[in-house]
Amino acid sequence: MGNPFDLADDSAYRAWRDAKLAAYPRRVEELIVPLADPRHLSATEIAALASACARANLAIYSAPHLPAADKSLALALGRQLGLERLEGNYLADEDGLSSITPSEDETQVRGDFIPYTHKPINWHTDGYYNTSDRRILGMTLHCARDAEAGGENALLDHEIAYIQLRDANPEHIDALMQPDAMTIPARMDEASVARAEQSGPVFSVDPAEGFLYMRYTARTRSIAWRSDARTQAAVKTLADILAGSEYVLTARLTPGTGLVCNNVLHTRSGFSDSPGRRRLLYRGRYYDRLRFDRAPATAAA
Repeated sequence: MGNPFDLADDSAYRAWRDAKLAAYPRRVEELIVPLADPRHLSATEIAALASACARANLAIYSAPHLPAADKSLALALGRQLGLERLEGNYLADEDGLSSITPSEDETQVRGDFIPYTHKPINWHTDGYYNTSDRRILGMTLHCARDAEAGGENALLDHEIAYIQLRDANPEHIDALMQPDAMTIPARMDEASVARAEQSGPVFSVDPAEGFLYMRYTARTRSIAWRSDARTQAAVKTLADILAGSEYVLTARLTPGTGLVCNNVLHTRSGFSDSPGRRRLLYRGRYYDRLRFDRAPATAAA
């Protein structure tokens, strides 16, 4: 069997590409999986989540009948799907999940980061600034409270972005697979380097399991792209694809619903809320990819 991500193996790529596009959903509703209790998945529910993720590397689950603010729902669901190694960044809660809600005081540390504001967030994958040994492979979002208006997420399977870019020109893929294609400059705090400079490819293939991984941000500040013409052309083409891809799916998470994914490309629109109704999502970033091969009894343990 060939490798669809090998630029020299066009026949394997074409077979994989055609199957991927044929199965890809055109409406996000095709990926919604109702769950009786996310803490105790049935074999049928696991199979439905696996089917959605096989098509788009993501699934939307729905359990609005349960207390939406219960963080154990998101944690237990993730464990049953093989998500165990939480990143637990310094802004995360003690349990490792991050409570994504606008900072009440934007002079606080969280107010310095766009996810903790009402502002829109452009296309990215989570953890694009991490080192290669700390790749964010899986991600969850659980909605405890939605905004009064706005806060939608646009979603695009990174494998689809790869296909559209490779179809445009395989040289674009080669350029974005270079180890210094994208560099995130060091982030400084008041006293020292809070995060070192990090360079890496946009697209890479896991050497052990063969899956495609993507690290990307559409931001234009605090980022340095390789300056050669080939890379610059690839970056522009990718941005154009993300701005107009027919495969983009849009979801607005409501209380009790959530997203599980293999760190697909996503955005967030700006939103508005009030003191009595502040948008709150629990985000989990994991060093694991989704797995669906666990028996329900074992998974829920």
